[in-house]
Amino acid sequence: MNLPNTRPLPSFARRLKRQRIAVGMKQDALAHLLGLNQATVSRWENGSQVPDGALQQKALKYVAAGKTDDAALKRLVETSSQAVHLVDDADHSCLAYSKRRARDWGASDRQMLGVSLWRFATEEIRQAEEALAAHGWWDEALPAPRRVFTSEAVYPELRISPGGMLWERICLADGTPARLVTGIGADA
Repeated sequence: MNLPNTRPLPSFARRLKRQRIAVGMKQDALAHLLGLNQATVSRWENGSQVPDGALQQKALKYVAAGKTDDAALKRLVETSSQAVHLVDDADHSCLAYSKRRARDWGASDRQMLGVSLWRFATEEIRQAEEALAAHGWWDEALPAPRRVFTSEAVYPELRISPGGMLWERICLADGTPARLVTGIGADA
């Protein structure tokens, strides 16, 4: 069984390929960074081989190393009056979040930056993530927004409130896909 922080990501093949191409990295370059061969990365991207969750996260971190900062976008998220956060669409690393989201999570203003939020996903969020492939999320540059509803989950690091959220794909300055997550509902 995988530990919560190394849980495999659904549609890893599509995630990795979209991210790698967005930052202009060749399969061979990623393979070199991971101490593997290009054929292994190719098998990951065509779905014939799936690495464990820890290796998935490591591969996505290497791909993410070439990204730009997007300071203005992060500042917009951080100053939003809504419960909103921005994550890397591939590995769910938290890029920015609003003060309202920090209060909702029970976290400080910077505590979750760089942390993959995937390990905190509720069962409803995991199911919604699994369903993204069927809705073209990984095939389209700007897929339709998705509404997701979740139950509460409490972890030492943060609390997931029950309710709705809207997932919207946006692209960072370097073309890397990110996900804007906005709370929806009466108290969001």
